[in-house]
Amino acid sequence: MRSHYCGSVNESHLDQEVTLCGWVNRRRDHGGVIFIDLRDREGLVQVVFDPDLPEVFATAERVRSEYVLKVKGRVRRRPAGTENPDLPTGAIEVLGRELTVLNSAETPPFQLDEDEVNEETRLRYRYVDLRRPAMQKRLQMRARVSRTLRRFLEDNGFLDIETPMLTKATPEGARDYIVPSRTHPGCFFALPQSPQLFKQLLMMGGMDRYYQIVRCFRDEDLRADRQPEFTQLDIETSFMDEEGIMGLMEEMMRELFAQVLEVPLHTPFQRMSYAEAMARYGSDKPDLRIPLELTELTDIMGEVDFKVFSGPAKDPAGRVAALRVPKGGELSRKDIDDYTHFVGRYGAKGLAYIKVNDLNAGREGLQSPILKFMPDTVVVEILDRTGAEDGDLIFFGADKARIVNEALGALRVKLGHDLGLVERGWRPLWVVDFPMFEHDEKEGRWVALHHPFTAPRVERPEELTGNPGEMISRAYDMVLNGTEVGGGSVRIHTTAMQQAVFNLLGIGEAEARDKFGFLLDALKYGCPPHGGIAFGLDRLVMLMTGSQSIRDVMAFPKTQTAHCPLTDAPAEVSDAQLRELNIRIKQQPA
Repeated sequence: MRSHYCGSVNESHLDQEVTLCGWVNRRRDHGGVIFIDLRDREGLVQVVFDPDLPEVFATAERVRSEYVLKVKGRVRRRPAGTENPDLPTGAIEVLGRELTVLNSAETPPFQLDEDEVNEETRLRYRYVDLRRPAMQKRLQMRARVSRTLRRFLEDNGFLDIETPMLTKATPEGARDYIVPSRTHPGCFFALPQSPQLFKQLLMMGGMDRYYQIVRCFRDEDLRADRQPEFTQLDIETSFMDEEGIMGLMEEMMRELFAQVLEVPLHTPFQRMSYAEAMARYGSDKPDLRIPLELTELTDIMGEVDFKVFSGPAKDPAGRVAALRVPKGGELSRKDIDDYTHFVGRYGAKGLAYIKVNDLNAGREGLQSPILKFMPDTVVVEILDRTGAEDGDLIFFGADKARIVNEALGALRVKLGHDLGLVERGWRPLWVVDFPMFEHDEKEGRWVALHHPFTAPRVERPEELTGNPGEMISRAYDMVLNGTEVGGGSVRIHTTAMQQAVFNLLGIGEAEARDKFGFLLDALKYGCPPHGGIAFGLDRLVMLMTGSQSIRDVMAFPKTQTAHCPLTDAPAEVSDAQLRELNIRIKQQPA
C-alpha cells in the first residue's frame, strides 16, 4: 500500500512520486491550502493539498486528528524560510495528488503531544499512547537491544532454547502464579518465576550454552521496576567459572552499548565485594556516579553518653555511620526535617546531624543538638574520618545495620539527585562475594540470599560448617548506575553439596525430594560444572532510554496494583468454568 515510511522521506526523494500511509498528527488550514502532518512509526512528514484538485481538497478538509490516511504525491523542497530543522523531513514536503481515508477516528482521549497525562488513562488507551513518538522510540530501541543481544550470543555459540511455561511450584523467593489443571482435579501448574531449574537441566543434557529471552511471573508487591510479568535474558553455560562468565558478559554489554547507543563502556568493569558495597554505600547496587560515601563510626560510639549512638554501637547487629554532604551546611532546617521524614520510610527513628561552619573555631564552629553528648576526642575523630570541611553537613544513622544501610543508602541517592551531584555517563560494576545465606528473623531460620542452587565458595560439603552467615557464595551481580541489571552464580553440580545446602536451609530429605526430586535425580547422572546469569531486559531498556519506570518500555504493562486498565484483567470467570476446573467457591454468609 505504501512506497516509503513517512519519516524516511528526505531530499534524496525530490521530484519522486511516493505513496504514504499513516495517522493525522495535525491538520492546518491556511486560507485555501491545507497542511497535514502525516505520522507513522518512523516519524512524520508534511503533506500539502492545494484547491486545484477539488475532490482531494474536499477530502482533506474533513479529516481530523488520528484519521488513518493513504496519500500519493510528489516530493518537493519546502519554500525558503519554511524549513523545520527539528524534523528529519523538515527540508521537504509532499504535494498531495491522491488522498484516501482508510479509517476515521473519534477525538482521542488525550493529545499525543501532552506530557502530563494520567498513567491510568495512558494504560486504559494504550493503543493510542503507543502512537506517541516517545513510546515508539522506546519500543524500537527495545527491539534493537533484543536483536543485538541475540546476535552476540549466537555468534558465541549459545543456543536459543525454550523452557516450559506450565511447571511445578518451587520456592524461589516470591509467590507463584498458579494455574488449575482441568485434567488433574485439585492439582495446579505454576507459572515460572524464572527458568532456573530447566536451564540447569539443559546443561545436564549437554546443551553447553543456552540463552532465552523469556517471560517470568512473580506474584509480589510492585514498584517502578517490578511487574507481575516481566522479561529477562536468561543465560547458562557449562565448563566456565565465574571469571569466564563475567568476562563474556562484559563483552556482551560493551557490544550492546556500542551498537545501540554508540557509547563505549570502559573496560574492565569495576569490581567490589558485597561487604565493601554495604560499608561504603549502604547498598549492594550502589550508584557510583554519586560521590558520597558512608563513614563507619561504630567502633568509636560505644562509650559516648548518648544511647541513640551507644546502644547500636554495642549491639552485634547494630551500626553507626555518617554521611558527609559537601556544602550541605546550606540546607535549611526545613530541608533537614524533610530528609528526616524521608529516612523514616526506611525504619530510621531520626536523623542526627552536625553542621560544620568553621573548623578553626573548634566546637564553637560546629552546630548540632548532639554535640553536648560527645567528648572532644570523638568529635575530632568524626571530622577526621569523614574528611569534613567548612560548609559541610554530616548526617548520622544509628540502628540495626540493615536499617542504617537502607536509610543512609537511600538518603545518599536522594541527596545526590537533589543537589545535582550525579555525574553524567555510565558506571557499570560487578558486585561479588555475596553471603551465601541471610537470617530470616520472622521465620527464625537461614534462607538463601540468591537461590538454593548457588554454589558456595568451598570445595567439599563437609566444609559447610560454622556460622552460615559468614559463608560466601560464588554469586555476582551486574549493577549499572545504581540499578541491578543482572544477577547470576556458579551452580551446585553435585548431589552431596546440594543436599548439604538444603540441610543448612532446613529443607529435609523428604521435602527436597518432593520439591526438587527431578533436579536431585539429574545431578546423579553426570552433571557438568556450570553457571549462568539473568538480565532484566525491562530494567536494562529503561536505563538505556532514560525512562523512569519499566512500564514505559513495555507495550502492555500492568499498574502498580497488578491491574490491566486496557483489558480490565484480572476478572471474574463464570461458575461453570470454575466447576469445570474443579474449583469450589465458598458461599459468603448472608
